Amino acid sequence: MVVKITNKWTKIKRFTLNFGPQHPAAHGVLRLVLHLKGESIFYIDPHIGLLHRGTEKLIEQKTYLQSLPYFDRLDYVSTMCQEHTFSLNVEHLFHHSIHSKQSYIRVLFLELTRILNHMMAITTHALDLGALTPFLWGFEEREKIMDFYERVCGARLHASYIYPGGFMCELPDTFLFDLLIFCYQFKHRIEELEHVLTNNSIWWLRLKHIGILSKQFSLNYSHSGVLLRSTGYPFDLRDSYPYEVYETLNFSTYISSFGDCFDRYLLRIWEMRESIYLIEQIIVTLNKWHHHLDLVTHRSCTQEKKSMEVIINSFKKKEDLTMFQPMKPQFNSNYISTEAPKGEFGLFMISNQGFSPYRCYIRAPGFFHLQSIDSMTTYHFISDLVAIIGTQDIVFGEIDR
Repeated sequence: MVVKITNKWTKIKRFTLNFGPQHPAAHGVLRLVLHLKGESIFYIDPHIGLLHRGTEKLIEQKTYLQSLPYFDRLDYVSTMCQEHTFSLNVEHLFHHSIHSKQSYIRVLFLELTRILNHMMAITTHALDLGALTPFLWGFEEREKIMDFYERVCGARLHASYIYPGGFMCELPDTFLFDLLIFCYQFKHRIEELEHVLTNNSIWWLRLKHIGILSKQFSLNYSHSGVLLRSTGYPFDLRDSYPYEVYETLNFSTYISSFGDCFDRYLLRIWEMRESIYLIEQIIVTLNKWHHHLDLVTHRSCTQEKKSMEVIINSFKKKEDLTMFQPMKPQFNSNYISTEAPKGEFGLFMISNQGFSPYRCYIRAPGFFHLQSIDSMTTYHFISDLVAIIGTQDIVFGEIDR
């Protein structure tokens, strides 16, 4: 900063500053060129692409089932939601439907993933603003959810559990009982989190009246999810365009009206409570028949020892994709979007006669949220920028692709 001092006046010249990618709040691969006047921001130029891998082109060179793990690497905090969107798209392309019991289990893990994402978003946001305790509490709960991941598919992060035609394995015997205990305990964890943050005057002052969004602004920038609902626009794909078995479940879509960072924080807290409510409804339903699931398209996972030949034959059955026959000879295109934890995650695919997607285009909600970072931070301070990025809940695996 250059300060020119005379006897009568002081003038502060405008200058530029690099924010990230080394900054912890910049998510590792985001570079923001800040144009400042003192500590006030009047323009931000975001630089992305440092994580670019060409995911969409890689998918076009793979079969449908080989493409599935790529979606675990997009939003790596909400893995099952991404692979679920891909599975829905493939099933619609080939006119394949699954049993309602399988849909209940899918929705069960989708809501667990929503809690997983929101807990990461809130606690790391608090950590960026200087609060360490919520981060430690939140990650203890995340580990419990990852234990449920591990029990059904063997993986804790990149699950590859939901795939076209169903999912990988049946639920273990005591899974629903253990999950019900987790739901009961997690309600108290949310209350503890709110006691530390929501009622904290420092937290309130750091977020209130910061990064305010209007309804028209969010619609112009194609916002979705929490960012759009914080402006008072009641758009939730689970309710507006139901998929799986959401139309049979009882849940509420929360909205706010002011559209600032504090509202976006509160919405994520409320959505975690609503996810627990949905999971409890599904547990009651699944408890009647989860031992009698009719999984025709794949074999269940058992604890008994399997030879390598049995495992190879099992993978060959999944790779066959005979469940999607007959295939139409002409091109088929389809767009499917779901209410991912960060917003509307969409996938447009064009299929031909082969087993690989002809074209694949991904709509990542974080990309549309990041493009509005300049307008959201104008005339804010540098310290407010960290708070705004945290409530946008950006993960660069889906932005750079």
